[in-house]
Amino acid sequence: MVGCQSLSPSPTPPSGESPTLASPLAFDESGLTDSSERPGHAPIVDFGGKSSDESGPHVHQVAYVQPTEPSEELSEPEPIPQPVESVTTGMSLEELEGIALQNNPALGQAMARVEAAQGSWVQTGLPPNPVIGYSGQQLGSGGEAEQQGVFLGQEIVTGKKLKLNRETASWEVDRAQREFESVQLRVLTDVRIGYYEVLIAQRRRELATELVRISDKGVEAAEALLQGMEVGEADPLRARVEAETAGIFLQTATNQHTQAWRQLVAVLGTPNLTLQQLHGELEADDIHLVWEEALQQILCESPEIAAAMAEVQATRWAVERAHAEVIPNVEVQAVLQDDRGTGSSNANLQISLPIPILNRNQGGIRRAHAQAAAAEQAVDRIGLELQVRLADAFQRYESARNQVDAYSRDDGILDKTNRSLELVRKGYEGGEVGVQDMLSVQRTYFQTNLAY
Repeated sequence: MVGCQSLSPSPTPPSGESPTLASPLAFDESGLTDSSERPGHAPIVDFGGKSSDESGPHVHQVAYVQPTEPSEELSEPEPIPQPVESVTTGMSLEELEGIALQNNPALGQAMARVEAAQGSWVQTGLPPNPVIGYSGQQLGSGGEAEQQGVFLGQEIVTGKKLKLNRETASWEVDRAQREFESVQLRVLTDVRIGYYEVLIAQRRRELATELVRISDKGVEAAEALLQGMEVGEADPLRARVEAETAGIFLQTATNQHTQAWRQLVAVLGTPNLTLQQLHGELEADDIHLVWEEALQQILCESPEIAAAMAEVQATRWAVERAHAEVIPNVEVQAVLQDDRGTGSSNANLQISLPIPILNRNQGGIRRAHAQAAAAEQAVDRIGLELQVRLADAFQRYESARNQVDAYSRDDGILDKTNRSLELVRKGYEGGEVGVQDMLSVQRTYFQTNLAY
């Protein structure tokens, strides 16, 4: 899509005029074209391959590389890791998105709805079938006055009803396409959220592993000092408590990693995919969003609004169709029969149409106008709902952004924590700082990194 959808659709056009959409949803600059030329105002969403104008919708099979064997066990991190550590091997976000596009059942369900809408487009524009039958008169006359023959009848649809049917249905196809795009965005968003949850869980597990390793070394150091009678028995006990606590935290981090992976593979549609390392960066990009720009982008690109706008167009065509319903269809019947009484053949022609006096589709027209008004209000409602949802997300983003800045800037929380740890370590090695102080600063270091 290019540009923004209008949140205030133009009023319903007068009867007989082709409604046009003042937004990027109008695929022909000159307005709606003859529906008989295509099964919708745009081809069915196709991520590759032939256009659905030729053979119906297709879901592109996104190629991806799925590892055949699980990756190696998580390696032990380097001592005192940096606040952010990149994963160098494993599956990437792009691979995970490709898996989801192939396997997530929500996408298949949405595509099936698109195909159903296209089938409705085909069906709603088909004319009535002709009627053929047998005609017999005076059959009890012993063959002296019988008239037998065949008749052929056809209902002729007037008022361009079939064309209006397809115009309405074509926008229903477009709405289904936009809903498919919306589902696709939701799936990809869930994959990206799950991807970063796993990355965070990996990082938490690495930090916990390092904490256990250093805590064990602290126990060894405390016991060595005790043997040298440089500390009391309390220091080794404190060190062991710290080590056991670190072991509990490592087990919790491992469980959280497994949980994050299970949630991710459920979104991918491959719940049996083996737990493995993911490749990616946790370092925050230098992105500074502005509320007005973010809101404008959402309103311009949201497939929810695009689907609502397609519904507006469908209801406008439905209004035209309701007015056309008043124009009666013509029924023609031709009879060709053999007259046994005269020994000759004759033909009859019958043309009939209802007189729209009592029923002028008053209720149908009123309903169509009300549905069109409701559809236009729905566009504004969805725009406001998007703003409410964005407000919540934007608040969380700004809060997280502030925290990241406080942690990562020069002389920030991480920098102070790192320097504090190094100073206490040197003091501990020189016998100037006790084990308790060392363990406390060490714990603060890892907690700070986890918080970041």
